[in-house]
Amino acid sequence: MACDADVTFMARAIELARQAEGAGEVPVGAVIVKDGVIVGEGWNRPISTNDPTAHAEIIALRAAAQNLSTYRLLDTTLYVTLEPCAMCAGAMVHARVKRLVYAATDPRAGASGSIFNITQHPVLNHRLECEGGVLGEDCAALLRAFFVARR
Repeated sequence: MACDADVTFMARAIELARQAEGAGEVPVGAVIVKDGVIVGEGWNRPISTNDPTAHAEIIALRAAAQNLSTYRLLDTTLYVTLEPCAMCAGAMVHARVKRLVYAATDPRAGASGSIFNITQHPVLNHRLECEGGVLGEDCAALLRAFFVARR
């Protein structure tokens, strides 16, 4: 169940999603938190960086790993405005993120329960606690408006 901290950190992820939108990127933002402190942030940048891996979650994971001086992001929570894709979900498993909180589900590419469930797959050596829907309608509306404007 979402707590006040979940809403606060997801609101920050939404701010980052708006930065992505302002840069012409799909509006997705991500925040990584450890012990109540933001240790990594990111927003979508694959278009501007010509990097197919520059998803919000990957950028946030990289920033958190640098800030914590470790590639194992134990006891962290990743907040993201859209359910992660397979690449990002796999990266979270490898990084040993403890908890994932996402806003809007992704019925086309979601890998935390919608299409795949990589973050909780029983054959992998790590599984994340997952919660979806935190500020979900706000994020879904942001994404819908972005794609309507692009058509």
